[in-house]
Formats: sequence, C-alpha cells, structure tokens
Amino acid sequence: MTSTLKDGKPVPEICPKETVGGGVEDVYGEDRASEDQLVTPWTLSVASGYTLLRDPQYNKGLAFTEKERDSHYVRGLLPPAILSQALQEKKLMQSIRQYQLPLQKYMAVMDLQARNERLFYKLLIDNVEELLPIVYTPTVGEACQKFGSIFRRPQGLYISLKEKGKILEVLKNWPERSVQVIVVTDGERILGLGDLGCQGMGIPVGKLALYTALGGVRPSACLPITIDVGTNNEELLKDEFYIGLRQRRATGQEYYELLDEFMSAVKKNYGEKVLTQYEDFANHNAFELLAKYRTTHLVFNDDIQGTAAVVLAGVVAAMKLLGGNLADQRFVFLGAGEAGTGIAELIAREIAKQAKAPIEETRKKIWLVDSKGLIVSSRKESLQQFKQPWAHDHEPVKDLLGAVKAIKPTVLIGSSGVGRTFTKEVIETVSSFNEKPIILALSNPTTQSECTAEEAYTWSKGQAIFASGSPFDPFEYNGKTFLPGQSNNAYIFPGFGLGVVISGAIRVHDEMLLAASEALAGQVTQEHLDKGLIYPPFSGIRKISAHIAANVAAKAYELGLATRLPRPKDLVKCAESSMYTPVYRNYL
Repeated sequence: MTSTLKDGKPVPEICPKETVGGGVEDVYGEDRASEDQLVTPWTLSVASGYTLLRDPQYNKGLAFTEKERDSHYVRGLLPPAILSQALQEKKLMQSIRQYQLPLQKYMAVMDLQARNERLFYKLLIDNVEELLPIVYTPTVGEACQKFGSIFRRPQGLYISLKEKGKILEVLKNWPERSVQVIVVTDGERILGLGDLGCQGMGIPVGKLALYTALGGVRPSACLPITIDVGTNNEELLKDEFYIGLRQRRATGQEYYELLDEFMSAVKKNYGEKVLTQYEDFANHNAFELLAKYRTTHLVFNDDIQGTAAVVLAGVVAAMKLLGGNLADQRFVFLGAGEAGTGIAELIAREIAKQAKAPIEETRKKIWLVDSKGLIVSSRKESLQQFKQPWAHDHEPVKDLLGAVKAIKPTVLIGSSGVGRTFTKEVIETVSSFNEKPIILALSNPTTQSECTAEEAYTWSKGQAIFASGSPFDPFEYNGKTFLPGQSNNAYIFPGFGLGVVISGAIRVHDEMLLAASEALAGQVTQEHLDKGLIYPPFSGIRKISAHIAANVAAKAYELGLATRLPRPKDLVKCAESSMYTPVYRNYL
C-alpha cells in the first residue's frame, strides 16, 4: 500500500501489515502515514451521536463538519459553530495559561486527555517546552502526592493483591488488544518523594503520554499499570481519600509471586514483543526484577537504564566543549542507588568501548558516594550487591566534600534524591581544579535537586557546564546569560520505545542503550554548544526521537533481536512514518 502526505509526496518504508495505512496494525489511523485517509470511528459498532462525543479516541468537539454531524447523528448535540483544531488549540492554551498553580494546569490538561485525545496530544506536541513540566516532572510529583484528592476518572489498570491468581483476567478487561508498551510502577519510590502507593499511577500515565507525544507511539498501544501491594506511608494510610489498599507493603515471597504472575500474564496476553517499562520501584526490587526478567521478557527500567542513557549522552556531548574524551575524565557520584549505579555502569561500558579496555578497568575511573561516604574496598562485605563493583581501593572518606578533595573529579553527578547537597564549598572545590567542571544535579522534582542552576553558575564563577533533572530558568551571571540543560529521561525513553516497536525487538540489550545515547549526543550541534547546552532543545524532540528510534532499531537488527522483517532500508523514515500524529481524521 502506498500512502501520501499532504504535500503529495509518498511516505516510503512503511512497515508491513498495514490496515488503515500507517505502521504495523494501524487500526485507528493514528500514524503519520495515514493522516489523509478516511477513518470509520468503530467502537463495538460505528460510534455515533451521544456516544461518539463521549469517546475521547474519536471526539472532535466543535470540529465535526456539517457532513459528519449528519452522518454520525450529532446534529443538535453540538452548538452550530465549527472550529478548526488549530482554533481549539489556541482557545485551550489561553485557558490553561490563566491558571496560576501548576497543579491546576495539570488537572486541566489531563481532563482534556479524558475527553479529546487527539487535541490533548496536539497541545502537548505543539507546546512541548511549556507543557512538559506540567504533565511530567516536577508537577506530576505533586499530582501523585494529591492523587486521591484530584482523582476523577480511572486511567490504566490497577492490579492489587486482591487480584492475585486472576491477573490475566484483569489484563483482558483492558479494551485494547494491540498493546506495545506498558509502563508499570508499584509506587514505592516516586521521584524523590518516597512511597506514594497506589497514587503513583500519575507516573505511568504521564510517561505514556510522553511516549506518544515525544516518541510517536500510538495511544491505543500504551497501557499504564499500577501494582498495589500496600504502602508504608502512614499519612496515606490515614487519609480518608486514599485510593489504594489500606495495608502495609507486602514483601518477600508474597510480593515476588504477584510480580511473577503479572509478568507471565503480560507475555501470555500480549506476546513476546510488548515492552514493559519498570518505573519508580525501590532499589532492592528494581535491580532484582530487571536481573530476573531481562533474559526472558522485553523489559526496560527507566530509572536505571533510561537515566543512564540520557546522562551518558550529555557527558559525551560535553566532551566537545572540553576537547577531551571520556577515558580522561574522573567521575564522582553522590547517590549509589538505581540511577547512580545505572549511569556509572553505562559510562564505564562506553569508555570500555571507546578505549577498547576491560570494563573492570574503566569502572575504576568512577567513584560513588552513598549515605555512609565513599564506597571503598574496605566496605565491600557490607555493601548491597549492586554497589560492590564500585568499591575501589582507597582510604575511607566520610562525606562528599572529602571525596571531591581526594578524587579531584572532572565530572560531578548527583542522583541522591536529597536537595541542596552540592554545597557552596563542594562546587567551589570542584571548580578549583577544573577550568570547566561538569556538574549534573539530576534528582527530581526541583525541590530535591542537588543544587540550582543559579548556585552552580554563581559558585563556579560561571565555569560550570550544568544540567539538571528538572528544568531551571536561564540565569545571568557577570553579564552572560547561561541556559541550563535538562538531563531529562524524556529525551531517551520515547524514542527508545519507538525503536523497539518498529524493529519488533524481543529483548533489550545494553548495546541498544549505548546506541540511544550516541544518537542523542549526535543531535547536539555546534550552535547548541556555543550556548553552553549539552542537550538539544525539546522543541525538536520528535525529530530527535526518530533518530534515536532508528539507531536503536539498527542495533536490534545487528544483534539479531529484531523480528520485523525485512529490515527497512531507511530506518529514520520508517520511524517517522510510523509516528502517531494527532491531526483530526475525516470520518466516513
């Protein structure tokens, strides 16, 4: 089948098994390749009238044409005016901007998602830099904290201990059958906010909104899931509006039996090629689950692997500013949990790849500091297993400042989840032996950031190459305006997921993560570097995601993990043509 875009040009390399005309099984006409094709709004039957206006997948509000109002029995159910999608978007953005509080904006945007899906994604795609902090960090953190109070309409699936033994039945209650990406959390470690239990659902919902808006994965192929095993948060257990199980967290065998049933049910119901992304699990479970299922399922942990890929990309791009290479750098991390050890491991692998050196040697360039001080060999027996590879020979050092003075890092990375831990003395010290220290304060939300952009630039006297996990405004120092970079996982996971989908990959390999990092670093231009940016602007994120997807897919084909055959000749064009677009479709 050949599809054309509005300019009349054909869309090449459309993936096989087209239905409406986009990529694989494009049932609803969601992909870019099917923008101009007529669509029939099916639910169980052809949606019409009152039902059609209340189906977010097909509802167009006042954009229904005269012909559509007649043929689908909505005449009289709408005011007579016909508004274009562009005008609807303008009206809604004006309305959203009138709200003073970010949480009010979040609620308005999520209400739109519940009533008009395409307009929601149109807003998000066209206003990504403005709305990303609303639907994602930092506002989503506050939304999770208050989720019980603002809960209006269920999204995704809630699987609790009550569903043990019948999880497969629960999955079958979800109306979509062609699910390609699942984001699942148990709510135990939401951002830097701790155990939010069932209210952590805001994270999978927000992540999947970005899979669609930034990476082009179809909304119909996305499934947010919260696994509720209880909470140890006493405030929530006493909160009359709490929406989850009112019991302390299940652990041990009871916990892992539920997760095992869940993973088996996912594969049985959706097949081998559904990507399951673990999100905001506590350290002890996150590493265990990833290690257990990565060889048997298509799984990805964004906190461990996604964070690592985006940070590596920023460090690689920063090398262009420094004029050196990774193997010449010394790294000190504050935080040795999922994010810290995940980043450290991927950096070590990239150095090993570039320097053709054993990874055991490249790990020695990286030092981690946890709550008890520098991780050194003398502590090895008491360390959790995932920290042990980072225990190097050195005398004990009690705190971060002592570690910075001893190691003299060129790169300082914070993933501790504890705010304001990059103190004035720490930043002044690291700046004293580096002309351009790389300082990455990655913890989310903004209140948990190890330092602010203002602090990094002021205390380093404008020397720092700075990026953070949550956004900071531009800052002027000594007459120069600095643009803080945002080391945001949203650069990586949407494009990574799209690459997995278009290649039909059946496993995630570390080489695919390196491929994603390299693709992102490759999108940083000299113009960006001249402004001090080590990440490209989010305004071009769909193009960035297409290149990441192509690189990830290429690596999957190279490793023999891809099942979509034959391999498309141009993977970038295949990714672009398979991307969801929110343009309203014309109904038969």
